[in-house]
Amino acid sequence: MKILLLTPPMTQLNTPYPATAYLTGFLKKQGYSVAQADPALELVLTLLSREGLTQIHEQLILRNAPLNSFVEFFLENFEQYRATVTPVIEFLQGKNPSLALRIVTRAFLPEGSRFVAIQEGMAEDDPDPLSWAFGSLGVQDRAKFLASLYIDDLADVIREGVDLKFELSRYGEKLAASVPTFDPLQDALCSSTTIVDKTLEAIVEQLMSSHHPDVVGLTAPFPGNVYGAFRIAKKIREISPKTQILLGGGYVNTELRQLSDPRVFDYVDFITLDDGERPILCLLEHLKGERPAEELFRTFRRMDGKVAFVSHPSFHDIPHRETGTPSYEGLPLDRYLSIFEMLNPTHRIWSDGRWNKLTLAHGCYWKKCSFCDTSLDYIGRYDPASADVLVDRIEEMIAQTGERGFHFVDEAAPPAVLRAMAERLIARNVVITWWGNFRFEKVFTPELTQLLAQSGCVAITGGLEVASDRLLTLMKKGVTVEQVARVTRAFTDAGIMVHAYLMYGFPTQTAQETVDSLERVRQLFAMGCIQSAYWHRFSVTAHSDIGKNPEKFGIQILPEPKVSFARNDLAFEDPTGCDHDFLGEGLRKAVYNYMHGAGLDMDVRKWFGKKGAQYRAPAPRVSPELIEKALA
Repeated sequence: MKILLLTPPMTQLNTPYPATAYLTGFLKKQGYSVAQADPALELVLTLLSREGLTQIHEQLILRNAPLNSFVEFFLENFEQYRATVTPVIEFLQGKNPSLALRIVTRAFLPEGSRFVAIQEGMAEDDPDPLSWAFGSLGVQDRAKFLASLYIDDLADVIREGVDLKFELSRYGEKLAASVPTFDPLQDALCSSTTIVDKTLEAIVEQLMSSHHPDVVGLTAPFPGNVYGAFRIAKKIREISPKTQILLGGGYVNTELRQLSDPRVFDYVDFITLDDGERPILCLLEHLKGERPAEELFRTFRRMDGKVAFVSHPSFHDIPHRETGTPSYEGLPLDRYLSIFEMLNPTHRIWSDGRWNKLTLAHGCYWKKCSFCDTSLDYIGRYDPASADVLVDRIEEMIAQTGERGFHFVDEAAPPAVLRAMAERLIARNVVITWWGNFRFEKVFTPELTQLLAQSGCVAITGGLEVASDRLLTLMKKGVTVEQVARVTRAFTDAGIMVHAYLMYGFPTQTAQETVDSLERVRQLFAMGCIQSAYWHRFSVTAHSDIGKNPEKFGIQILPEPKVSFARNDLAFEDPTGCDHDFLGEGLRKAVYNYMHGAGLDMDVRKWFGKKGAQYRAPAPRVSPELIEKALA
């Protein structure tokens, strides 16, 4: 039995999404013949080639529609784009470093709308508006930044000119995000195909011809992968109807738990929930005739025209220590693109560089945050691996990939496991560079942060969330703003960069609390506690404590439509009546500037503008020395 595991469009471009690598390593350990591929990467590389741009250009010329600025600029500069696209892709793959000297001249690449921001806020006669970021010697990074803007320009052309569903990190996301019925996806899948769709289908044909799989597994970690997954499944059905198609992944685990629409199984044969190892083992044994259908595990299938969920009670998940080492065998690691779109050293780690992905522990050791999916397996079942098992896996992955960069993708990396792993890395002289997601626990003392830095830690991400002690208590976060200040400063003093996840619009949050939160965040940036942040709008999810018990948080869940497909984000009414949409724009402007070292001495009200002579937001009620005193 041959198995092919695929990552549908779209995820990140700099490194493989780890789901197929995890399952490949596990299934090979069980003796199965497994291959994996990344159609998401292949799709982008095909579109962003001389041939791909030529096809896009031909369609745009034939299209009888008004031209927007993205498309018009592309058509005017098409020959320059066609001449430069292959060298730029090679440069971002790390294969053509000498091209940097041409890119930084600003005469080599056509510069569309994404380049406008470089000049904004600079003096008109400034001959080098990027000197503040790169100085006189940062040629490679400067060129990578400019080349990334060039790629973004081309992505804008594809989206605005040939396929509105297309973005570099997602594809058809709105068709799948918390949509109660399958209708939008069904309609899109049955409509005429775009150049992007046809390119993806050609990639699928090539993969099926090369591998001839009996089983194809598709992972859909995000809403932006779902359309691509079903488009791939549809093509496989056409060219190889006997091939069994499986679907799983993070999106499935959170949004499809109430699936009842049998049309979904016109495209796939089975859908598995939560960790894939045990469900796939049971499924493969069933397909080989070694296990009856009644003994599947956490699996949806169609039976007698209806959706059935089968989960035999005698089975349990594979312990984390026994899942094995992820395998990147078969993935073209030298073809991924390092993208550098934001001039912030912490923010760039998501898209720049090749990172081996590894998990220290299954689930979250805290599992109390009221906004998190604590009722689901990926959060609620905590199962750590030992330090020696982890370091053994790290050494195996270095040998496989030749890469020493690691991203630990835990929901929240456990402090005790981190300490033990750091000590074993140092004792065994294993040199790596790593980063991961932490809770800002007080256990992260200067001594521990120095140890983590010595073991190779260069950056951490963590949830500061609302930056309000009242709201942090309400959400059961288990930290205070002053504690976060001391912990993050300890990381910074150890030479470890810190990114903070932030949210606004939490139940009962007022405009005053939102402005006060921004003032605390401003002080954290100004005092060197954090170097990067991202502010997102809070949403209630169906599997969180808030979603299950909204009355405890002072909100009311609005009536829902009948769900036969996806359910996750829930609409709610907050009697506080705060205008979060208005506040969100100012929050994003502020943190973008703070990440670039700008506006740190400004009154935070200025980010929200004025109405006449009055600021449109209340004055902060936070002591201007709050963080300074907390650190002292």
